[in-house]
Amino acid sequence: MAYTVGQVASLAGVTVRTLHHYDQIGLLSPSGRTLAGYRRYDDADLQRLQLVLYYRELGLPLEEIAAILDDPAADLAAHLRRQHELLTVRMKRLQEMVTAIEFAMEASKMNIHLTPQERFEVFGDVKPEEHVAEAEQRWGDTDAYRESNRRTSRYSKDDWLRLKAENEDWGRRIVALLASGAPADSPEAMDLAEEHRQIISRWFYECSYEIHTGLADMYLADERFTAHYEAIAPGLTAYVSEAIHVNAISRA
Repeated sequence: MAYTVGQVASLAGVTVRTLHHYDQIGLLSPSGRTLAGYRRYDDADLQRLQLVLYYRELGLPLEEIAAILDDPAADLAAHLRRQHELLTVRMKRLQEMVTAIEFAMEASKMNIHLTPQERFEVFGDVKPEEHVAEAEQRWGDTDAYRESNRRTSRYSKDDWLRLKAENEDWGRRIVALLASGAPADSPEAMDLAEEHRQIISRWFYECSYEIHTGLADMYLADERFTAHYEAIAPGLTAYVSEAIHVNAISRA
């Protein structure tokens, strides 16, 4: 089947100008033209465009994308494997960023005694102190806030790094479970929800099921949490929230 440049732009969600540019640089040239010189794309062209857009989403420059696609030794399966590998690496990095931000938001409620270098090792370039006023306003009069301050004021860099490792491991497993298709009310999802509650209780404050479900609601209501969970995997925010609620109902 033949497609006009306008049809391809509409199908792929790109502009006609973008397609013209891809043609000019040899990244995606149409397989045919009309007698009047208008571009005509076939199904193979659309398949190549799909690969171009995948790689562009991963942040690769157009020159590198062209080199990858024009490699005579590569085939479609090889391209998909490469994209899967790149996405896996990107997901891992995003998960680490989410963990750092969650730590920073928790840390903003606490007195953390770390040097600037140690803070960077634990939190990256996220600055917990930027959230202090908000945290104190939201939780300052709660026992949980006071208990978190009491416990974490004694934590060393190694303590924070152990906590970070626990959270990253938990994050990888909940993402993998979501990707497997297991429902949020499955035993596996509830077990991970319970583990999440116990991590909070072990490191910060006694996290009751009531507090835990409140956190789950906040993940959905606070656009910062939602945005970062969704950056890891679409649907992850609702998945975690539902698993926490189901676990609370089951075990409370």
